Amino acid sequence: MSPVWRAALVTLVGMTTITAGCGTTPDSVFYTLRAADPSPAASVSVSIVVGPVTLPETVDRPQLVVSTGGNRVEIAEFHRWAEPLKSEVPRVIASHLGRQLETSRAGIFTDVSISDPDYRVLIDIQRFELRRGEDSVVEALWTVRTRAGATRTGHTRAREQVADASYEAMVAAQSRALGVVSRDIGNAIQALKR
Repeated sequence: MSPVWRAALVTLVGMTTITAGCGTTPDSVFYTLRAADPSPAASVSVSIVVGPVTLPETVDRPQLVVSTGGNRVEIAEFHRWAEPLKSEVPRVIASHLGRQLETSRAGIFTDVSISDPDYRVLIDIQRFELRRGEDSVVEALWTVRTRAGATRTGHTRAREQVADASYEAMVAAQSRALGVVSRDIGNAIQALKR
């Protein structure tokens, strides 16, 4: 093999190796919001359907969106929600409400087994902010409507401290913040029951 061909072959092998090394991407990591553990003695005294839930378009995406200060956000391409937030948020809130109100019939709006619920909960999430190493914020406007047509509306702003700068800590703080929103909605349902 001539020296020119040998140099060309070495260059080609080197370029292939470099290109292959640049072509690898990190594995994606998936996260879920933590729902309340089911109540051990849940009854079927009331039925509740949560949703639909609206979210700001900024965060309504598979990737986690982290507020970095001012008007900037970081879209974490390889840190993603395991399911769409429009499905996960009502599921988590329904789980919290089921535990708080001791009912096994708390579900989301797509749950066909609860066709005519005693209470329907509509939620408009105004803010859903993950913040690295700071408080995470969930701000929600919500309406509880009874089967008979009575309503109660409310506004909840929940701030939860993020334990550290990890994505896990930010997601855990958002889960706790949704628990606060759920508690306020549950209190409104209890007030409507009286």
